[in-house]
Amino acid sequence: MKIVFSRKGFDTTAGGVPSPIVGSTPVSLPIPTPGRSATTYARRGLSALVEEVTRGRIAADALCHDDPMFGLSPDGEALCWFGQFGAAQGHLARHGVGVGDHFLFFGLFADPETGERHHRIFAHMKVRMAGAPEDLRAHPDWSEPPRPHPHEIGEWSANNTLWIGPGACANTAAPALRLTVPGGPLNLWDVPPWLKRRGLTYHERPERWKRARAQHGPRLDSAKRGQEFICDIGRAQAPRAWLADIVARIEGQG
Repeated sequence: MKIVFSRKGFDTTAGGVPSPIVGSTPVSLPIPTPGRSATTYARRGLSALVEEVTRGRIAADALCHDDPMFGLSPDGEALCWFGQFGAAQGHLARHGVGVGDHFLFFGLFADPETGERHHRIFAHMKVRMAGAPEDLRAHPDWSEPPRPHPHEIGEWSANNTLWIGPGACANTAAPALRLTVPGGPLNLWDVPPWLKRRGLTYHERPERWKRARAQHGPRLDSAKRGQEFICDIGRAQAPRAWLADIVARIEGQG
């Protein structure tokens, strides 16, 4: 089994500012896009929010890359539709990510009181099916996304892939979902001890892993670039227990 830490939403490059935490709910703002989209911030109900956090630089009627996308299947199951292509999809394919593996979506957020920028996990998805969008539409388990998915619009590279499975967004900014250490810096993460032992793609250099503090796990100098960081947990139980706790917290059960 593999866990994929998948970077998504606004950051200093795409969007230019952190996504906000509204009340206690992290709201990952989809990145702006010039095309291959049928969705605007207004259609997502994010008009006031995107104009406020960008001080009007991004308008409500601007197109956005609405991905990952969350909604309900016809029988009421909470699902996620996530698209990937190019080098990032190649990275997932080379490491054998597939059915049964788990994506943890993280992004850049600002603390609602202090404005402190930090990375946090805001959603998850367990992969049920993956493939070219046109192939998945012929699959008997296909569920229509709630809006036109950007990876089904326009021209994409040959490895354009849609990933689908049960998933949800967090409705709480729980401390356990925060990656950045308290007080920063931004890319220094608190991580569980097993992550250093199992390894994480893009983080092979030993100097990225900082000495553990007393009664705490190691700290990771996380890569500033890259979308998909993969850990192969195999059959190890500690990572599975950690993942189950994270999913429970995202779904409001922890």
